[in-house]
Amino acid sequence: MTILELDRLSVLNTLPDRDPFGHKGTFGKVLLLCGSRGFTGAAYLAAMGALRAGAGLVYLGVPESIYAIEATKLNEPVVFPLPENDGKLSGEAIPQILERLPTMDAVLSGCGLGVSEGTLMMVRAVLENAECPVVLDADGINLLSGHMDVLRGRQNKTILTPHDGEFLRAGGVLSEDRMASAAAFAAEYGCILLLKGHRSCVTDGQVGYLNRTGNPGMAVGGSGDVLAGILTGLLGQGMEPLKAAACAAWLHGAAGDLCAVQLGQYAMLPTDLLNALPRLLK
Repeated sequence: MTILELDRLSVLNTLPDRDPFGHKGTFGKVLLLCGSRGFTGAAYLAAMGALRAGAGLVYLGVPESIYAIEATKLNEPVVFPLPENDGKLSGEAIPQILERLPTMDAVLSGCGLGVSEGTLMMVRAVLENAECPVVLDADGINLLSGHMDVLRGRQNKTILTPHDGEFLRAGGVLSEDRMASAAAFAAEYGCILLLKGHRSCVTDGQVGYLNRTGNPGMAVGGSGDVLAGILTGLLGQGMEPLKAAACAAWLHGAAGDLCAVQLGQYAMLPTDLLNALPRLLK
């Protein structure tokens, strides 16, 4: 397997150009299905990550009971309520989601989503109907434990972003060679895998990117939601999934390194990562 590394120059050269004649639709329409009662921050961080990565239009679908919270916190995304059951998205939300799917350039589900029969039905419906790339993070991955076969046949249009625990729950096998472990999983299920952790590994089973940015100060709840949002924002702009995942991992870690220098590793927060991204992308 070919293993590559990225640096700031190669990332900036890989990112799509901003068309001087473009408009908000030019730079991608992305749909985020995130959040649940008690986990409103995850949806917020993912939506802002997508915007900071350059997405033109971000649509955030959340359970009805947290709609007012998200709509108050978020100015730029289009936030809309969806049917729920006990604070989590329900199967009744599926028709509204499927109606939006054909016009989307990328979809993210999982950040703060919660585990229930309704959320499982929703994630499966998205995977079975979406023609665009789909990012699964956190509970989006946990929900598919025991149902991973649904990924086969999507031709590397699904990107999973697990930490080690989620990777194991999804059926992955970890060895000392984390890249080889990630590649075996990606090849088996026909997906792109971004295995988070020290030296995150990104692979489609044939080519791997080893990320060397990032630091322990990023080990805070919400950091992964920012990463998932960045990745979805890049996919929405038309980036090829493997390169989008590799660039997202590098940008996320580099933003963390910038925060560590300016704020220290103890006090830095996921919102600081969002604020650091413009300086990296300028």
